[in-house]
Amino acid sequence: MTPTDIPASTTPGTPVQPSAPTAAPTTAITNIAALVTNDPSLGDGSPIGLIQDAAVVIGGDRVVWVGESSKAPATDNAVDAGGRAVVPGFVDSHSHLVFAGDRTQEFNARMSGRPYSAGGIRTTVAATRAATDDELSANVAKYLAEGLRQGTTTQETKSGYGLTVTDEARALRVAARHTDEVTYLGAHIVAPELADDPAAYVDLVTGDMLDACAPYARWIDVFCEKGAFDGDQARAILTAGLAKGLQPRVHANQLSYGPGVRLAVELDAASADHCTHLADEDVDALANSRTVATLLPGAEFSTRANWPDARRLLDAGATVALSTDCNPGSSFTSSMAFCVALAVRDMGMTPDEAIWSATAGGAAALRRTDVGRLTRGARADLVLLDAPSHVHLAYRPGVPLTRAVWRAGERLH
Repeated sequence: MTPTDIPASTTPGTPVQPSAPTAAPTTAITNIAALVTNDPSLGDGSPIGLIQDAAVVIGGDRVVWVGESSKAPATDNAVDAGGRAVVPGFVDSHSHLVFAGDRTQEFNARMSGRPYSAGGIRTTVAATRAATDDELSANVAKYLAEGLRQGTTTQETKSGYGLTVTDEARALRVAARHTDEVTYLGAHIVAPELADDPAAYVDLVTGDMLDACAPYARWIDVFCEKGAFDGDQARAILTAGLAKGLQPRVHANQLSYGPGVRLAVELDAASADHCTHLADEDVDALANSRTVATLLPGAEFSTRANWPDARRLLDAGATVALSTDCNPGSSFTSSMAFCVALAVRDMGMTPDEAIWSATAGGAAALRRTDVGRLTRGARADLVLLDAPSHVHLAYRPGVPLTRAVWRAGERLH
């Protein structure tokens, strides 16, 4: 019997007995006031599967048991949660961490009344092209560590600030050193050198650039928006990526109504991201598809734009994720807890819906089943909150509530 085979019905007090002498030691985290499992068959039967007075047992890099604390099996090690809450590690399914430079002045100007537009990306493109590989790698590591300290244990990130074959490929090589959720976003905006010939840039993105970038990425993305790429261009880019084995995701309907969401659904994209401006047909399309609506409230907060209507999507039956959109221009935050608080306060989500969307929802947006939940067999990614309930993430906005983080069974903070 391996640790992942330990039955949930283990008799209380019975030692966990792995058959192989090389089996990893087990650790029980007990005295958990409230455990979010994201399994509706557990606990209170809600979508977040909340268990009161709970325990989790970790074996190696996996969760091997969850349940009431009084029924926890004996283990090699124990951690007393002290009556605090435990939630799955956050899954941040949308970020732009391979960049250099600073856009403080742009933010300051925008807060003084200038509207955000996609043109601001060019500032970061120039700085990123000028940076060394080591500088870019250090920046990615810095923001991943920042997110991890706050409980983010799975992180997607993109290229998109190089916009040449060489610079996009190196951005993805850098990203792949730090995370396995890497997205090719050569179609962020049209490169400045080809601003007067967008068709030629689309040919580059779907040709030589794609050939150079595909080996380093899992996903392909496109900014389908006025000022970036229209529906036909976006379709050509995504279908070219599919032919190379990359799975699609779409920056969709952020700044205006458009074809992005319906294109994402048409191509069975894992996620349509932003979803700020939605027609009824867009909502219906998302509700009747596998495509996740990933909402990025940090962008609306940082640009003073209209909030996405999460309530409308949820009531229609769409799957919703929350993510930071961490980037230097329009959402310079790595805090998933902050996004949870914004979603509850300004987007019509309940605290339960927000924590699900920031964990299991993000996993769905990455088509992952091993993260975003705390059930037997899941990767042991846990966040111990310095609070008795996950509701405090919204109830106490801006307060650093992350007391400890486990990723793949290893306690990191």
